[in-house]
Amino acid sequence: MGNVERCDKTLPTNEMIYHVRRTAALRARFLTDLEGLAREFGLSRAEYEAVRDRDPRRMMDLGVHQYYVPQILRLFFGAAHNSNASAALECYQRAFPEETAKAMALQARLEGGR
Repeated sequence: MGNVERCDKTLPTNEMIYHVRRTAALRARFLTDLEGLAREFGLSRAEYEAVRDRDPRRMMDLGVHQYYVPQILRLFFGAAHNSNASAALECYQRAFPEETAKAMALQARLEGGR
């Protein structure tokens, strides 16, 4: 998955999310005018589409900081109901199917050993 070394500190998405997290008006615009907000912060089309599509893998591949990816998903889905069936987790599962399968297999093995 992600790591800090892959983060592009100059990526407009990172700056946008930094400000969106801190400003209520920007958080509201994130949900109502994401494309306009992305344009104002200078996101590339690829960045905008990765955020719009809620695609953690593409975001990280583009250089979005791994800390901001779950923040972005929380902006879309909220922070409540973080469970194995949450919409945010489903985004990760779609983006990282192999990693998800390995983690679930490990969990089943560990639970089977109880």
